[in-house]
Formats: sequence, structure tokens, C-alpha cells
Amino acid sequence: MIITVSLNGMTLASWASHIEDKPAPMPLLLVQAFVDTLDLDLRTDMFARDEEARAWLVEAGLRAPDPGPPGPDFTADLRLAREVRASIRALIGSNTGTGPLTDGDLAPLEQVLSQSRPRLEIDASGQVRLGPVPPAARLADGLLGLLLIIRDAQADGSWSRLKLCGNPDCRWAFYDRSRPGVGAWCDMASCGNRIKNRNLRARRAQPG
Repeated sequence: MIITVSLNGMTLASWASHIEDKPAPMPLLLVQAFVDTLDLDLRTDMFARDEEARAWLVEAGLRAPDPGPPGPDFTADLRLAREVRASIRALIGSNTGTGPLTDGDLAPLEQVLSQSRPRLEIDASGQVRLGPVPPAARLADGLLGLLLIIRDAQADGSWSRLKLCGNPDCRWAFYDRSRPGVGAWCDMASCGNRIKNRNLRARRAQPG
């Protein structure tokens, strides 16, 4: 892990360097960074090119490095990564009232579970618990790790603070650190004002 960025008192790994504001705490930051590899506002996608995508997935610990140029196996992995990214974005959207998840939203996550199932372990006291995810030799293992991070965040209450920007043209994942937990914008100075100005123009255009 290469540390490159300091933001809001947090030191971020380079795989999270595209998170410019409102980072989630670790390990939930990995889920946020994964979803935000697609920037709808700027129309950029870190998974659009094979080499860039493979470098990010390896650096984030979601996939083991492999020699040589990306082949057919990586093409299938990258397709799954994009589909799971959309599914997790939909999961985050449920924190901001986007409605129930569809079968299409859940199908890529079910595929991950079918390819890499969680492992149970029993400790010396007889407690049964989820064991650690094995090293991500395959992408499915790394994606399973993201799902377990989400599970733990749901259990400790931090998951509900990971939200999507209220700007429908943005939908950037951000971590809401406001005390009441009612933040709606990834950046009030841009996205928030953009929507407020759009709504104002719409109201002014209405006949009196």
C-alpha cells in the first residue's frame, strides 16, 4: 500500500487518491473508492482501460497481480467489477431513499457469493464467526471482501452515512460526517448550488 494523500486529517492510500472530499473511515473507504472509480459528472471511468483497471484493482488488494497483458479472464473479471460497482452504488443509494433494490441490482452480488463464499471459523471459546477473507487471488475474493466490509458497516451503523450525492448528474459516493447525518451533496459549493440554481430557474419559468 502506497500512502500518497492526506485529506481531512486522514492519510489515504493512492488507490483512494481520487476521493477529494468527505472520505469514509477505513475500511469503508475501500468501498467508497471502488464505487467512485466511475465519475458520472466528469464522465471518466478508471475501469475503462484494461491496464489502468488492473493496476487499480491490484493496488487496492482486490485482485492478485498477474504477468503479461490482460487476457480473456481479465475481461470477464473487469465486466464483473463494473457490474458489482453498479450494484454497490445501488446499495448506497438505498441510504438516500432511491427505493427498493431490484433483482438486476442484486444479481452481480449473488454471482460474487456463488464464486467465493464466506468462511466460518470457531475460536477456542467456541464462538462461531466469519473468518478472514483469503488473499484475493481472484477478483471474486476481493469483491467478497467488499461485501463483508459493508456487512460490518451495517452492523456498526457507519453504513448509513455512506451516501450518493443528491445531484442526479453526479451520484458521487461520499461519507456524511454531519452530526445529524442529513448531508445531501458531495460538494455543496458545486453540486448543491448547481441543483439549487436549476430548481430556481424552473420555478421562475413557471407561469405566475
